[in-house]
Amino acid sequence: MNFIIGAFKPACHISVSFSDGKSRKQVPLKKENGQTLMVPLFQSQENILGKISIEPVSGKKVEHNGIKVELLGQIEMYFDKGNFYDFTSLVRELDVPGELYERKTYPFEFSTVEMPYETYNGINVRLRYVLKVTINRGYAGSIVEYQDFVVWNYTPPPAINNSIKMEVGIEDCLHIEFEYNKSKYHLKDVIIGKIYFLLVRIKLKNMDLEIRRRESTGSGVNTHVETETLAKYELMDGAPVRGESIPIRLFLSPYELTPTYQNINNKFSVKYYLNLVLVDEEDRRYFKQQEITMFRLAETS
Repeated sequence: MNFIIGAFKPACHISVSFSDGKSRKQVPLKKENGQTLMVPLFQSQENILGKISIEPVSGKKVEHNGIKVELLGQIEMYFDKGNFYDFTSLVRELDVPGELYERKTYPFEFSTVEMPYETYNGINVRLRYVLKVTINRGYAGSIVEYQDFVVWNYTPPPAINNSIKMEVGIEDCLHIEFEYNKSKYHLKDVIIGKIYFLLVRIKLKNMDLEIRRRESTGSGVNTHVETETLAKYELMDGAPVRGESIPIRLFLSPYELTPTYQNINNKFSVKYYLNLVLVDEEDRRYFKQQEITMFRLAETS
C-alpha cells in the first residue's frame, strides 16, 4: 500500500524565485480555487529573470529528456474552459537530457518582454501571465510547475478630458440635468459632479449613482455580455424640489476597478458606466447611463 501511495508523489520539488523578488511590489491574485496569493508585479518591456531550483526527493534520481521554462501570456474563456489561447510564448531550454541526483539551480532570463495586456480575472474570461517549468520525462510523465505573476500597464493622464453634461426627463413630469467633471478617470480618482432639478412633478423617493462594469466576450452569435454593479452610492433620500441641486463626490479607490479594455486580442472588452437611478414613491425606477473611460495612472512614491 505504501508503494502505491508513493507512486503518486512527485519525484522532485521545483521552486521558482525572481532575482528582485524581495524588493519588487507584490499584489494579490485570486486563483481558481478562491484562494488569494501575493505575486510579483511587472509591466510591459521589463526584464524577467531569476532562478529555478529542482531538488529530487531524497534517495531518488530523476531521469529526464530535457528541462525548459516558458513565459506564457494566456487568455481562457470560461465557456471553453481548459483551452488557453497563448498570445505570448517564450521558451528557454535549461538542461539537455540526463539525470538529476541532487538539488540543481538554473538561472533564467527573458529580456524586455512585450506584455501588452493586463492581468484580468473576470466573470467569463481570464487573462494571466505564468512561468511554466517542464521536466520532460516521456513515458514517465512530465513534471510541470507554474509560477504566476501580474502585469499592470500605466497610462499618462489624457491631454483632453471633457466634462459630461446631459439632460434627462419625462415630458411634463421630470426634467433634470447632470454634470460630471470629466469623462476619463484613473483608478484612484474622485468623481465630482452635480444634479440639477429643473422640473419635478413626480414624487421621488431616492436617487443612487452606480458604477457598472460590462464585460463582453466572444464575437457574433457567441458573444456573452455580463454586467455587474461594483458600487452603489446614495445621492439623495427624500423628495427634491424644483431648483434644487445635489453635489456628487464619489471616491473610486475603495472599489476593485480595472482600466477600460478595448477588444483585447479580439477576445474580450471591458467597459465602465455611471448609472443614475431614480426611484419614485410607487417604486418605479428611472435610469440614465453614461460610459466613462478608466485608466491606470502610475503611482507616485
